[in-house]
Amino acid sequence: MRVKGMSSMETAGKGRSRRSTLAVPGSSTKMLDKAKGLGADSLFMDLEDAVAPVAKADARKNIIAALNEGGYGEKICSVRVNDWATPWAIDDVTTVIEGAGSTLDCIMLPKVQTAEQIVALDALITGLEQSLGLPVGRIGIEAQIETALGLTHVNAISAASPRLETVIFGPADFMASINMRTLVVGEQPQGYDVGDAYHFILMSILIAARAYDRLAIDGPYLAIKDLEGFRRVAGRSAALGFDGKWVLHPDQIEAANEVFAPRQADYDHAELILDAYDYYTSVDGGARGAVMLGSEMIDEASRKMALVISAKGRAAGLIRTSAFEIPTT
Repeated sequence: MRVKGMSSMETAGKGRSRRSTLAVPGSSTKMLDKAKGLGADSLFMDLEDAVAPVAKADARKNIIAALNEGGYGEKICSVRVNDWATPWAIDDVTTVIEGAGSTLDCIMLPKVQTAEQIVALDALITGLEQSLGLPVGRIGIEAQIETALGLTHVNAISAASPRLETVIFGPADFMASINMRTLVVGEQPQGYDVGDAYHFILMSILIAARAYDRLAIDGPYLAIKDLEGFRRVAGRSAALGFDGKWVLHPDQIEAANEVFAPRQADYDHAELILDAYDYYTSVDGGARGAVMLGSEMIDEASRKMALVISAKGRAAGLIRTSAFEIPTT
């Protein structure tokens, strides 16, 4: 699950693709098993909204058994515990890490309101790692922003812990938090006919995540049979720069993986820019800072933009189909 030989306070989930994150209810052993064979980049085993209060104890046992049994391949495996303000959260974290801390990638905390909640979760995980003899810092944290208060603190939340890997938009609870007048999660509210009602929320999360080198993940689209709608909504957050989106049904996985990976032509072009810029800025290439690549001028800013597309393409497993040829004259 994690890369061997990591140093203290270094998490392996960073840098790994999270184009699709599959939600799996911890109360369903059938779904926990089925997830092993699905093509999602990551998944979270849920102890929160998908599990009734009376079923939470058994769901913990199911999740621990599933993590220890393995079979999830290269998928990033997280467990979504209950809201820090609930009576279940601390028991969720403690029980899961004591039972499967060596195979767990991340703890996902929903409805994060303040940075202090992330700091407290970090301290709890650290204490458990120390007492269990696990590498300190290996288990990551994922923070879900689902309320107006959480969004106002998103910058501090994003900076709160070196364990933090992702900042996630939780649309349903957020829509309720701000009294948005709609019951359709992920779509524009009726009457909002100009622009995107979620643009400010998404950009706030994205900028905070990028400022502190975290991944930004878009939340679910609940109309699971409407793949056209899923692609449309996912395409908006992907265009902004989000790294992936939650999927609630296997049919959404392929769409998410496609939408959040660069197009092959864009990936090839990004790699071409990187190779060309590396050559032309070298002594052999003339030590130039800005050059023409075909009809396009490239410079240091071009290199930075190409690095983004290249990294996303490599993480998605794309294979380059063209190569840069060093000029002969």
